Amino acid sequence: MSIEFFTGDLPVPHGFFGRQGGVSTGPYASLNASLSGGDDVESVKRNRALAAQAIGAAPSSLLGLQQIHSALAVTVTAAWPHGPSADAMVSNRPGLTLGIITADCAPVLFADQSGAVVGAAHAGWRGALGGILENTARAMRALGTGPIKAVIGPCIQQASYEVGTDLRDAVLAHDALHEPFFSPGRPGHFMFDLPGYCAARLRREDVEVTILPLDTCADELRFFSHRRRTLAGGGKIGHQISMIRIAE
Repeated sequence: MSIEFFTGDLPVPHGFFGRQGGVSTGPYASLNASLSGGDDVESVKRNRALAAQAIGAAPSSLLGLQQIHSALAVTVTAAWPHGPSADAMVSNRPGLTLGIITADCAPVLFADQSGAVVGAAHAGWRGALGGILENTARAMRALGTGPIKAVIGPCIQQASYEVGTDLRDAVLAHDALHEPFFSPGRPGHFMFDLPGYCAARLRREDVEVTILPLDTCADELRFFSHRRRTLAGGGKIGHQISMIRIAE
């Protein structure tokens, strides 16, 4: 099966990849991009190389992070052997490819209008609440940018994302105006619009943003999903990758 990825309105090479087109097998089939999930490491490296090549990048240029659901965005000036603990990165260096791993959280790719500065962020609800998206935009602006665009890629959508009162209370304690991103669920539960919430925070930061309406939890054929795995009782899981680079 050929490799599949999705793009948005950004002026640089980028892609939000699903689970199709790789070499992994079993619960990791087939384009698993996570090096820490128990899959065969050589298969994961091959999958990551295939994804990089699909957007015209050299596999050796792909950089990642130790993602920790934080609000920390780092600026990349040179390739590294092992990424730092953070949840976003920005760069103005051609030849580097920024990669984010997700399995329901929102992958968000950024570029300024000229295509001279790019960013990539991993935004679960904790990171989004903490300010990871605003910090990514601010780190880009510190490098000198014009208007910034962002695309929120495939992630868990509101119809699939049931949460408890603790999550809702945490979000509304930060800003009560975000109540519209919660709709009623079962008693004591709510359905949370993660991509809508991320988009609202980006727009408040003066970032032009679009959402790809693709639900990782609902579409088992195309995407890995942590929530779907949990509802099924656990087990091994793969993760998809999203990446962006400055054209050389």
